Amino acid sequence: MAREPREGGRGRGGDRDRDGGDDLIDKLVSINRVAKVVKGGRRFAFAALVVVGDQKGRVGYGSGKAREVPEAIRKATERAKRTMIRVPMKEGRTLHHDVFGRFGAGNVVLRSASAGTGIIAGGPMRAVFETLGIGDVVAKCIGTRNPHNMVKATFAALGNAASPRSVAQRRGKKVSDILGKRESAPAAEAAEAGASSDV
Repeated sequence: MAREPREGGRGRGGDRDRDGGDDLIDKLVSINRVAKVVKGGRRFAFAALVVVGDQKGRVGYGSGKAREVPEAIRKATERAKRTMIRVPMKEGRTLHHDVFGRFGAGNVVLRSASAGTGIIAGGPMRAVFETLGIGDVVAKCIGTRNPHNMVKATFAALGNAASPRSVAQRRGKKVSDILGKRESAPAAEAAEAGASSDV
């Protein structure tokens, strides 16, 4: 019996943008054909990995498997919407600090970047940052190149990200106490240099 051609093919990493409703953007990170060996032959299905975000600090991921590509993507998208997390961002464009994440054999390093840097990251990680709404970040994956492990390690790193406000509340201090040391140090050095030049 002839099968109808499926959408999306058997390719991997076809970044596909779609409107997921509720102002959510979803990206197809990878699609993989999988086989189940049964009596009489193999049954083929498709496994999809999707990342969903609102480009305002919320992002989630999900995987789905079905006999047809569109159904697998739909299942993955629904799961991604249920697992969304909120990530604190600095000035709405980058992370507050460098973070590390690990899942399985994959280690990722995410570094905050200055304005205009852009997204410097590999395919699966880039999809996460684009749906999250981060505009400036430098990321590196060390170890695995499996898209599932890369995405999960990236989410583990984003889960470790904290804002100055949350750190201040946890320590019982003011936000200025957390940020003041870094910003006041260059000013103190400049004052010392000015005093030595006057002598």
